[in-house]
Amino acid sequence: MRKAILAKFVQVLLAALILNSVIFYVVSSSMMLKTSRKNMLYTLETIDSILDYEKGLPEQIEKMAGITGVNHNRLTLIYEDGTVAADTGVDAEGMDNHLEREEVAAALQDGVGYATRHSSTLNQTMLYVACRSAHHNLILRLAVPFSGMREYLPMLLPAAWLSFAVAVLASLSVTDRLVSSVTRPIRDLSNEMMKLRGDSMELHFTPSPYPEINVIGTTTVKMSQNVREYLNQIEKERKIRQEFFSNASHELKTPITSIQGYAELLENDIVTDEAMKKDFIHRIKKEAVHMTSLINDILMISRLEAKEAETAFSQVRVAVVLQDVRDSIEPMAAGQGVFLHTDCPPVSIWANPQQIRELFMNLVSNAVKYNHPGGQVWVTVREQDGQLILKVRDNGMGIPEDSLDRIFERFYRVDKGRSRKQGGTGLGLSIVKHIVNFYHGTIQVHSKMEEGTEFVVAIPMESEETETNTR
Repeated sequence: MRKAILAKFVQVLLAALILNSVIFYVVSSSMMLKTSRKNMLYTLETIDSILDYEKGLPEQIEKMAGITGVNHNRLTLIYEDGTVAADTGVDAEGMDNHLEREEVAAALQDGVGYATRHSSTLNQTMLYVACRSAHHNLILRLAVPFSGMREYLPMLLPAAWLSFAVAVLASLSVTDRLVSSVTRPIRDLSNEMMKLRGDSMELHFTPSPYPEINVIGTTTVKMSQNVREYLNQIEKERKIRQEFFSNASHELKTPITSIQGYAELLENDIVTDEAMKKDFIHRIKKEAVHMTSLINDILMISRLEAKEAETAFSQVRVAVVLQDVRDSIEPMAAGQGVFLHTDCPPVSIWANPQQIRELFMNLVSNAVKYNHPGGQVWVTVREQDGQLILKVRDNGMGIPEDSLDRIFERFYRVDKGRSRKQGGTGLGLSIVKHIVNFYHGTIQVHSKMEEGTEFVVAIPMESEETETNTR
């Protein structure tokens, strides 16, 4: 990059210097031509005022020969019909008619005429200036050798080459510093990126005087941070999956071990009492149901996370779903002495009926399970600003403050002993969280120990997810 910039800059510099030289040559030549014309016209006017036309033109022109004849300068007096009256260089009688000469024609028409052409007589380029006489019916013409800037090129060329070389060297020095100031931040940023090894390394970028490079630097730093956050998130998800599989294996191993133990006792005829046999069979069935429930919950979480399974949506009458959930939970609530209060107007939501039922069931059943005898549970449903608002509040034991951030984790239990006694899988609130996320909703929890807990869920009545799945 450094060499490419230097090469391009040198090319531009050379082109600029050459163009500048050409412009200087053209302008200088033009100025010299104008100055020479002006001086020659002044000379002609002076000669016109000095000549005594009454004493004869040949005699007067001879007086001017000593003045104008230097360096092949020629003074010519021409009649208005183009006939040469006198000339300081040659005999006028042998000269051609000058009426068609450019400078003479212009002088006859405008009073002053100019021309530059090659003279065959002197074999060199001549500058001609002609003007009307103010004292006689004549055209005065002065001719001088004129080569323009070419005459001075041998003298100016060494100075031009010297200034050219100085300009190139000075520009190279300035360009080298400029290129260094441009490439250094990029090189430093590249070195910093090469140092990135492991999670502990941080990318550092020192701002430069150039906003464009700063944009690259800040964007690279931000990308580095995003990549690090992404890798951290992947690592976090890996740990969550590892913990999930570990917990799932443990949760499945417990009922399988129980089933295997009871089955071996029955298989070996160790138990002969019929009542005990029925009790073992009942326990095997209970463990199988628990294992089936656990597997179903795991599969539901996987489907909600993947969002790949086709889900059937319809208009779900929330009051009907809530009543069905209440009928299912009433026996458990009655057994624990917990009173249920429900309040739901006739509203409908476009969703999957099974998912909405699972959402209500997990929240209400948790409120009943983790309550005191004689406790109460209030379930209210409202429609507000295009959202379905579900509130489930109880006056039970509450959730410790340090556990509020973890209750939606899979298999996390606040009171592990009581949770296992209640027969839960430890996935209920995790399923709730996944369902709420599936519908792009929000969930909040407020709790105080021995005062109770309240869950507030807000789900859009018509979410983008539901609209997409119906197409």
